[in-house]
Amino acid sequence: MAPAGEGRGQALVEFALVIPIFLVLMVAIFDFGRGIYTYNGLSAAAREIARVTSVHPGSNFSVVGGRSAKTTAVIATQQGLVPGLTVTSMTCVDIDDTAGPANCPAGHRVKVIVSSTFKPVSLLGAFPTFTLSSTSSIQLQQGEG
Repeated sequence: MAPAGEGRGQALVEFALVIPIFLVLMVAIFDFGRGIYTYNGLSAAAREIARVTSVHPGSNFSVVGGRSAKTTAVIATQQGLVPGLTVTSMTCVDIDDTAGPANCPAGHRVKVIVSSTFKPVSLLGAFPTFTLSSTSSIQLQQGEG
């Protein structure tokens, strides 16, 4: 049996060895959750922008100046909700995902692609910046211009 004073610092040394590993794992888990949250926000933003644009397409939604006021407002709202959100493209496509006509008649599809950058904070920048993107398409409805 060991004398009473020999093992007093053992718990402190073990704690000092284990806590950095534990903290790095916890930060990595939070980063992974933050990445999933950002991607989920991108998916919801793409769906919402496509939905509003299908009902209110404007004169030519593929260019910023031709979008309806409602589409522009939804894009601004989604940019406030998802950090770094950019609308990569809004195009008119046919049912088989080929490019549709410029005026995009009812029955064709609105295809919206949005993206955002994601920078993990774990390990103080050891991980690269990722570009996350999401695509949504919906059939164009008869709506106001």
